[in-house]
Amino acid sequence: MPHAASLPRLSTLLKTAGPGLVVMLADTDVGSLITAAQSGARWGYSLLLLQILLVPILYIVQELTVRLGTATGRGHGELIRAHYGPIWAWISYAGLVVAGIGAIVTEFSGMAGIGDVFGVPRLVSLGLPAALLLGLVFTGSYRRVEVVAIAVGLFELVFIGLAIAARPNPGDIVASFAHMPLGDSSYRVLIAANIGAVIMPWMIFYQQSAIVDKGLGWDHARTARLDTFVGAVISQCVMGAILIAAAATIGQAGQGTKNGLETVGDLAGAFTPALGPWLGQVVFGVGIVAAAFVALNVVALALAWGFGDVTGRPHSLEQSPREAPAFYGTFALVVVAGAVTVQLVTNLVALNIAVEVMNALLLPLALGLLILLATRALPEDRRVRGAYKWVVYGVSGLTVAFAMIGVLDGVGLL
Repeated sequence: MPHAASLPRLSTLLKTAGPGLVVMLADTDVGSLITAAQSGARWGYSLLLLQILLVPILYIVQELTVRLGTATGRGHGELIRAHYGPIWAWISYAGLVVAGIGAIVTEFSGMAGIGDVFGVPRLVSLGLPAALLLGLVFTGSYRRVEVVAIAVGLFELVFIGLAIAARPNPGDIVASFAHMPLGDSSYRVLIAANIGAVIMPWMIFYQQSAIVDKGLGWDHARTARLDTFVGAVISQCVMGAILIAAAATIGQAGQGTKNGLETVGDLAGAFTPALGPWLGQVVFGVGIVAAAFVALNVVALALAWGFGDVTGRPHSLEQSPREAPAFYGTFALVVVAGAVTVQLVTNLVALNIAVEVMNALLLPLALGLLILLATRALPEDRRVRGAYKWVVYGVSGLTVAFAMIGVLDGVGLL
């Protein structure tokens, strides 16, 4: 019977799902949401089409991690070390560290910003999530960490409700697709920022290692790809929702055209016209805290898994802290260091901008090594090949080109 036959497939999907969805929920982190809101506040709906176009690009990049993880049972850094030597493995990990530390500080700054809005002392707004993260990872299995991340991350869907409450005009949205000021350098910088906000090095390390830690093999590759695609759609729906809400409120009122939105406080103010000052801030705060918590978990785990990959030391959530001290020590170090940094540094706007630029600068390294592995380091029947290989080359090349143009615009070289 068709219904009975579908039950095993559903069971397989539920067993396989997780790594793709979690990494995509983390992709809509605080820096990404601020970038999307800036896009809507300064340029209305004109960058919404980019958010839609980034769905297949995001999927194509992360699908390569599915292919590598399920086919080899090895993490990203471990594969680089095995095929290209320890020097390239450490270079790749250094890029991960730069992007990862910046992301962790950004997430904590988002939580601190929400705490500031509601008058919560920073010792609490930073210390509580750090303690919860450490407790979750040090006492839980991979499965428990994944379930908690998904449960918390789904609160990000409140942003879709905010977009609906802002009552955007569908006609204005469609009309904006025909008005893209590509000749404006600040517009091109935001294109690069949106690309950098969607494709980040730590996503590659996390998803491949999560697939390995979960024990997924090549027979799970098809459902793992579906998990990744669904996550990419959800991620870009959240990004698009933030952009629409900002465009329909601050952007429509002409208040975001000069300075844009650069802090969590500015961003919270964008949604008060839609839901009122109290409810708007509460709903927005819930979404930001959820996004930051999931991203902190993902980035810190990516750094810990990556360190284990390049050093060859034990690195699994299925092992205890006593069995994998370097893995858990790395996780604890980056979480505590991020919280302390935000406690001590008051102005993090410049750092957020630097993180986004660094993500764009790291794309050639991250994507280059990923594509090399997917096209050369796998058994012949599991490699990226044929027409799809050229699709991967083309999409990656265009993505890097637009990111680099935006970086050059940002530093005044174009």
